[in-house]
Amino acid sequence: MAISGDDRYAPAADSGGGKLWNLCRMPFRQASGAPAPASSSSSSGIHHSAGRYGHEAPVAGDGGAPVAPAGISTVAKSLLPARRRLRLDPSNKLYFPYEPGKQVKSAIRIKNTSKSHVAFKFQTTAPKSCFMRPPGAILAPGETIIATVFKFVEHPENNENILQKCKVKFKILSLKVKGPMEYAPELFDEQKDQAVVEKILRVVFLDVQNPGPQLEKLNTQLAEAEAALEARKKPPEENGPKIVGEGLVIDEWKERRERYLAQQQVEAVDSV
Repeated sequence: MAISGDDRYAPAADSGGGKLWNLCRMPFRQASGAPAPASSSSSSGIHHSAGRYGHEAPVAGDGGAPVAPAGISTVAKSLLPARRRLRLDPSNKLYFPYEPGKQVKSAIRIKNTSKSHVAFKFQTTAPKSCFMRPPGAILAPGETIIATVFKFVEHPENNENILQKCKVKFKILSLKVKGPMEYAPELFDEQKDQAVVEKILRVVFLDVQNPGPQLEKLNTQLAEAEAALEARKKPPEENGPKIVGEGLVIDEWKERRERYLAQQQVEAVDSV
């Protein structure tokens, strides 16, 4: 006897199976009629999964509009260290000859390695016993300067070995400027957000009783710094015509000719 599709799954009327069948079908009717409560948990799982792989879902703002997350390039740029504008020699230390009770000197070569004008400035943790010459300046692209740092060396207390221990530090700040201009410390106050800490320099004392390569290099840099300072002190040479009095211009060649003629007259008188 063939059984139809409807009779195959229909319960028998006299066996009590209809009641059991209705009980079995109730959860399926609820699942099809009521909204699934697991949707929020599934969306939460998707949110956490997206965050795990670095793709954050857009978050709704106060007005309900989605707010776009920050770009990857912006985040990457914020994590990268600032590009250095200056090259320092020595790179991370300031060497001083150890002479207690005296004022000693150190030197550091500063070069502008950027393509724009850069202002630099010294700072120190011991302003009462240290000062710099110059305390700051503006360097053109590729320009180099040797700065001199002065420090008073105090006598050690309780037999402390100051050659191995010194807490004084120096900081060099840099700031990009628009072009050649006069240096002023106020530049760094006006543009604090643009200033960059180039380096923090630690003080190291050198034993003058046992000179080494580092002390010789320091003496060479100090001599170069003094020579550069003397060159800056000299007045600029006048290549143009000399001006004597007000509005009187004397040509250099005319002056030489007059001196030559006067010399010839003296020689003629002597010969007579």
